[in-house]
Amino acid sequence: MPADFPDWTRVYAFFRRWREHGLITEFHERLRGKVREREGREAEPTAGIIDAQSVRGAASVPVASRGYDGGKRVPGRKRHIVTDTLGLLLVVAVTAANIGDREAAMGLLQRLRRLHRDITLVWADGGYTGSLVDWCRQKLALPLDIVKRTDDMTGFVVLPRRWVAERTLCATRRSVCIPG
Repeated sequence: MPADFPDWTRVYAFFRRWREHGLITEFHERLRGKVREREGREAEPTAGIIDAQSVRGAASVPVASRGYDGGKRVPGRKRHIVTDTLGLLLVVAVTAANIGDREAAMGLLQRLRRLHRDITLVWADGGYTGSLVDWCRQKLALPLDIVKRTDDMTGFVVLPRRWVAERTLCATRRSVCIPG
């Protein structure tokens, strides 16, 4: 703890109380709104970007909450996020790595719709194609726009909109991302 903070037990007591009363979430919501307004945007976003990232699970992660992502060859967990167009988190879920993106997206998008009624469009990568697009439109009245690579793209290419969520995931795991 920094020298100008009270004893860690007092700080933790405040944090625990705030968490129990839902204030951590409220602080996050208010701060996101302030940042958006500072950037010249409305406080409540109207579009989002969904993505997921598999991460290795430490030995301390319980076996029941771990899985194996065969596509990425990663044993561990998967982070699923929806960000606004600035890359600020709107909703988050953590699952075992063997849970598919489309499967996790259903619950994530339902929470997004419930918490952020102004969202009118969500961008996603090719991992979210298929029946999820129709389900999202029919059940949530929310268009899910798939941003795909074209056949003429080779190597790393920054794709419109999707890079925002990638940047947010990268910020949570700096050791595997290019600085700057």
